[in-house]
Amino acid sequence: MKESDLTGKVYDIQGFSVQDGPGIRTTVFLKGCPLRCPWCHSPESQSFAAQLSWMAMRCIGVEKCGKCLTACTKGAITSGEITKSIGIGEAIKLIHVNRLLCDDCGDCARACHPGGLSMCGADYQVDDLLKQLCRDIPFYEQSGGGVTVSGGEALSQPEFTLKLLQGLKAQGVHTALDTTGFSDYKNIDAVLPYVDLFLYDLKHMDSEQHKKAIGVPNERILENAQKIAAAGGKLQIRIPVIPSFNDSEKNIKSTGKFCKSLGKAVTLVQILPYHNMGVAKYLRICDDPKVLEAEPPSEEKIQNLKKILECFALKVTVH
Repeated sequence: MKESDLTGKVYDIQGFSVQDGPGIRTTVFLKGCPLRCPWCHSPESQSFAAQLSWMAMRCIGVEKCGKCLTACTKGAITSGEITKSIGIGEAIKLIHVNRLLCDDCGDCARACHPGGLSMCGADYQVDDLLKQLCRDIPFYEQSGGGVTVSGGEALSQPEFTLKLLQGLKAQGVHTALDTTGFSDYKNIDAVLPYVDLFLYDLKHMDSEQHKKAIGVPNERILENAQKIAAAGGKLQIRIPVIPSFNDSEKNIKSTGKFCKSLGKAVTLVQILPYHNMGVAKYLRICDDPKVLEAEPPSEEKIQNLKKILECFALKVTVH
């Protein structure tokens, strides 16, 4: 297979992003992740396969449309409940998606013109994606921005991610890689010359607690951060603050100590307070989501954690 024929599974491309690295950026979100964070705000990123998404608020009702009912040959789409439409302000009959019968073929999504049904995940060739991303080079240059490759876990599609980053650097584009750090170091070592900034998640410093909540231990994640720092890479550490999981002063002190040990490689530490925006996304792709629902941490709590991290002479922001 030619390099130009290499494809990757992408579930979103977000332009004019200002939260995934410096300046105005385009963020490319790749499918697939080895972690299972219960608070994940992008559950559609976890599976490597394309998935059917059902957004009820966009449905105009089976009486006015109903094309998805006949488009589905598996019998997975049927008439559902009657509800008041947010969009048109009148009672409509929605559809029901039987996830046990659905094989994510996408026929119903292609028939759904209002966009209530859509597919999360599409194959992109490297060259085609590069052309799309490089159209915004003037915005990157004027703002000090660039392209961020995110996920899921982008390093779970290592060949595609490498070729994409290489192509971006060849065009002089600033690159950032948003990663969990849970990958074979050979994948990180391969992309190091083409990544200007690693956006690096640290979720918990205790490996047992990390594995219990997320499904994988943290030794590889911490070791990879140390190797990136030793190799001269730049790290922007991201700490999601999750109630009753990693928000204790003990864990935050341990996290700050580790970040300090990485030296000048750490350019910034970002605190990411938990939010429950992911709950609605889970319901779009499955009927029985296993998702954390908790009260977001208070501003007082977040500011206290920020002060703890700043005691380690770290530059800290709240995202």
